[in-house]
Amino acid sequence: MRREIETLEGFDAQIRAEGSLAGCLAQSLDLRGRADVLARVPVHNAFFLGCRLKHRSALDLAARGAAVFPRLPQVPFDAYRPALYTAPELYADLAAGYTATPDARIYNWALRERSSLLDATLAQALHDHFVSDALLDVVTTPGMGVGIMGGHNVARGSADYARAAALGRGLAESGLLVLTGGGPGAMEAANLGASLRGTEAELEQACQVLAEVPTYAPDPSPWAARGLAVKQRFDCTRLNVGVPTWFYGHEPPNVFGTGIAKYFDNAIREDVLLRLCGAGLVYVPGRAGTTQEIFQALTRNYYALEGHQIRPMILLGVDYWTTQVPAWPLLRALAAGRLMESSVHLVDTIEDVFAILA
Repeated sequence: MRREIETLEGFDAQIRAEGSLAGCLAQSLDLRGRADVLARVPVHNAFFLGCRLKHRSALDLAARGAAVFPRLPQVPFDAYRPALYTAPELYADLAAGYTATPDARIYNWALRERSSLLDATLAQALHDHFVSDALLDVVTTPGMGVGIMGGHNVARGSADYARAAALGRGLAESGLLVLTGGGPGAMEAANLGASLRGTEAELEQACQVLAEVPTYAPDPSPWAARGLAVKQRFDCTRLNVGVPTWFYGHEPPNVFGTGIAKYFDNAIREDVLLRLCGAGLVYVPGRAGTTQEIFQALTRNYYALEGHQIRPMILLGVDYWTTQVPAWPLLRALAAGRLMESSVHLVDTIEDVFAILA
């Protein structure tokens, strides 16, 4: 197997242990200070992806059998990034306003014509590939991943927000790894509940503090700042993941995912999210995006040939999913007589969700 090297500490450990980089994959490392090492160790069939190298080192590595993939300096992101994003990284420079943050700068770049040129689309594809790779480093057991899907317009302080937060907390407390679409609203609530190591009373307190800035519109800056303040006040360190996208870049990512897998391509993002939620998918009230996610999972389950391929689907909110957004009648009709039939559920309480996924 290829040895992936994603830190300088890992690079140095590889040299000490093996004295060779042959067959290794070095990703987004600043190796300008390791030129002497690179010149003396075997590098045949090694890959250097977006590493900072002295020009002479790059030429020498290629001549000795390594593949050197250049950095792409004309884009505002690392196309070869070795790890998931973090909230402090995406919201750096927030004090100067949301538009000054890396998250906003990347989104604004993605809206420009320049982002559709060949080199830019290649950079985006590489970025999403390596984000997926980093996500698999975190979600090592997809069978323990559970997805919580829901609307981005659910306001902090609302009953729906509190319920999604309690849902995230309960599933995380049971040992499942919570994944969401990574945005605001119900997704933020679920990430908050999953991340907060504390009592139900502390979760309620956190929700109350957040409710003082109920939405991200019209300016996401106070909304994000309040989230970061809650993270400082409460222990929000339990592993959970947000999987947002710059395709919906007007919806800022919430800060409570301990890892944030942000994509350019929404279709890839949706597919990856479904694949990693092996324990099941829970749908709290949402509109078009949530409905799309319901039927994307339905299609995968509909054509499943074996039971282990099926993701349990739970719609939370009987009235909502039967009358307001009547996805349940169609879901039930399509599931009838299929292998997936016993894996679709309509429930009214989070306790019902816990009982099914237990």
